[in-house]
Amino acid sequence: MKISSKMERCGLSPMRKFNPYAQKTKERGIKIYHLNIGQPDVETPAPFYQALKDFDEKVVSYAPSGGLPVYLDAVRDYYRGIGVELERGDILPTTGGSEALQMTFATILDDGDEVVIPEPFYPNYHTSVTLAGAKIHPIPTFVEEGYFYADRARVEACINEHTRALFVTNPGNPTGSILSPEELKLMLDIAKEHDLYIICDEVYREFVYAGEPLLSGLQFAGYEDNVIVIDSVSKRFSACGARVGAVISKNRTFMGQVMKWCQCRLATPTVDQIASAALYGLDPGYFDAVRDEYRLRRDTMVRKLQEIPGVVCRMPKGAFYVMCALPVDDADKFQLWLLNEFDDHGETVLFACGEPFYATPGRGKNEVRLAYTINAPDIARAIDILKVAIEKYNAR
Repeated sequence: MKISSKMERCGLSPMRKFNPYAQKTKERGIKIYHLNIGQPDVETPAPFYQALKDFDEKVVSYAPSGGLPVYLDAVRDYYRGIGVELERGDILPTTGGSEALQMTFATILDDGDEVVIPEPFYPNYHTSVTLAGAKIHPIPTFVEEGYFYADRARVEACINEHTRALFVTNPGNPTGSILSPEELKLMLDIAKEHDLYIICDEVYREFVYAGEPLLSGLQFAGYEDNVIVIDSVSKRFSACGARVGAVISKNRTFMGQVMKWCQCRLATPTVDQIASAALYGLDPGYFDAVRDEYRLRRDTMVRKLQEIPGVVCRMPKGAFYVMCALPVDDADKFQLWLLNEFDDHGETVLFACGEPFYATPGRGKNEVRLAYTINAPDIARAIDILKVAIEKYNAR
């Protein structure tokens, strides 16, 4: 039986593809430190659970395809707090940020189109773009340059007759890089001048560590037809399992077309929208405490990595990931060895291998993305294990 050629061009998620091996490793009694996935262990705030307890409707009905007013208004209030005025019609709820990406690419892309995205990038972008019949045109970046890409000549060299959108992740996943206001405005200017959409994945907006402003592409006037924002409660409120996000744009033509997808999938879960709305009422001090915790974890991880000879990494400015090069021949082979043949006092490590974070063939083979979403002592132990493992792997 035939399988879609589009699907065959997609790969398994590097964050999840080793899970079957990891399960067998655990069955052998080996403890695994999970640095592979951005699943925070920070407690989901209590208002989420209280809203679930307070839900007392006799029937859990479909929500409107365009979203429950309580959720839309909560999102509007949040954006008002960072200086952005939205109408309900500027927001469509989604099943997490992932569906927001799928909706967006399906709406703006045709077969043969291209999206310009700095690499390394979140690998699921590739899947969503490919299933829309298009492809990623990467802007190469390098750790030695701090993954910098917001340069007019560098960006415009990637734009051609097939380009339909620029894409920025701010703060970056997996790099932790942050665009300055001037750099973001440059990207907006380029998009407008070339009549392109600019898709801004902003799900890590709260996680910046040096006092930078919480930037959104929506904060700049004059780009209303160009800007599409991807947002989510998953990372911001440590509520990944709620699967509630949003696609946000003031481009009414675009939003009218996205509604077709919203109606096709009927609705975002009713109860999760209600519970997620409660999260947006948190005191801003919540984010101060969470940022402090992630900053500690980041500093611990980078310090320990820099103790390993041959590791190349930089201090990320935002999000909660470190992208680094390891002194090994192949990260995939190394990961399989870590799960199948290695342990240090009954413990090992799981990470996300770097090659799928790139569109340029040959890049990322010895790179990994590490998530600092577990506590600092466990991070320190995990990187100590990694150091021992690298020595033993290379000495085989």
